[in-house]
Amino acid sequence: MDRFVSNTINRVDKKGRVSVPAAFRLVLGNQPVLNTILSVEHPVAEAGGMDFMDSNLRRLSMMDPFSEEYAMWSLCLVGDADELKIDPEGRITLSDNIRDHTGIGDEVAFVGCGHFFQLWEPSAFRAYRETARARVREMRRALGQHGTTQAGAPAAGFSGQPQNSPASQTGSQAEPGAFGSRGSSKEQDT
Repeated sequence: MDRFVSNTINRVDKKGRVSVPAAFRLVLGNQPVLNTILSVEHPVAEAGGMDFMDSNLRRLSMMDPFSEEYAMWSLCLVGDADELKIDPEGRITLSDNIRDHTGIGDEVAFVGCGHFFQLWEPSAFRAYRETARARVREMRRALGQHGTTQAGAPAAGFSGQPQNSPASQTGSQAEPGAFGSRGSSKEQDT
């Protein structure tokens, strides 16, 4: 399955249109719209094709539709969502909703995240990227010291230790929160 990888910065024209990177359009295929939601963690919009929106709606359908939790999640996943039409030239028009949330002006950073991608204001993306790199360096050092991931699996190749080395088989756990406090489930990544 194709994935959204890499990052690029594209200019926004005076009408608020921006070209979706060609590699991202290939992953989207012939889908006529780009589905977006606003991150609750950062000033970024998360985007993808219909499968991206379907996965969010599946998560929502598992909740009690009369609960406060459902009301909050549906606001964030559906109420604040946008469907941006992709024109024949591969451009989208950024909504005011996205521009207000992200601070995007005359440029957009498109950042691949595997099964979806993000739309950032470029300087905010650069700052976040530096923070993320520093944090990953810390996590890598923690894995190298402990030899296992938070789940107890060997940190093969990540710690610099061979997978079958004594350091990778200590059975010790990485520090709590070594992978961040949000865990690894997709529900918490939006």
